[in-house]
Amino acid sequence: MRVVIAEDSAILREGLAGLLALRGVEVVAAVGDAAALHAAVTEHRPDAAVIDIRLPPDHTDEGLRAAIAIRRETPEVGVLIFSQYVETRYAADLLAQGSAGVGYLLKERVVDIGEFVDALRRVADGGTALDPEVVTRLMGAGRQPRGLEHLTPREREVLALMAEGHTNTGIAQQLVVSERAVEKHISNIFLKLDLPPSEDGHRRVLAVLRYLRV
Repeated sequence: MRVVIAEDSAILREGLAGLLALRGVEVVAAVGDAAALHAAVTEHRPDAAVIDIRLPPDHTDEGLRAAIAIRRETPEVGVLIFSQYVETRYAADLLAQGSAGVGYLLKERVVDIGEFVDALRRVADGGTALDPEVVTRLMGAGRQPRGLEHLTPREREVLALMAEGHTNTGIAQQLVVSERAVEKHISNIFLKLDLPPSEDGHRRVLAVLRYLRV
């Protein structure tokens, strides 16, 4: 897996690059601002980019806006926002850009580098990896999309765990139910959200995006 890192703190940037390298991840570029991020993605076409929200020169939302541009111009590149802030406005715009390859994790809640690398691989492979706090804040900021009102409380729990990036096995463990029960709930979710089977196999991600749309 080839990765670009955008983090304005040199210590955090080099530290993260070193930790990822120890896990077998090739860091092809580690940069400190949005302009350098865009240039690195254009040059290297990595599998994913790890991006902080607040980058120079203003340290407001440059990273998120750069992530949106990357998804628009190079949708094959996964984007993992890695920040200490939850920015709902541009996060919703980022999630609306495409049906796969997006993540948003909070720095203070990542305590295991192995879990971080697993989340990064999911994003690079076209999946999602969303911190539960991000999911909660996004849902609180928006309107309930059409179809969600038909879901049972358990189906909404399953969909929320899907949004966090859990596999069927992980969801079963979280809810203390069988994997078969989880599969049945997910089938019902697809049916109620009007997501028929398709060749691209992205129904799971489309369901998550429907859940998070604001």
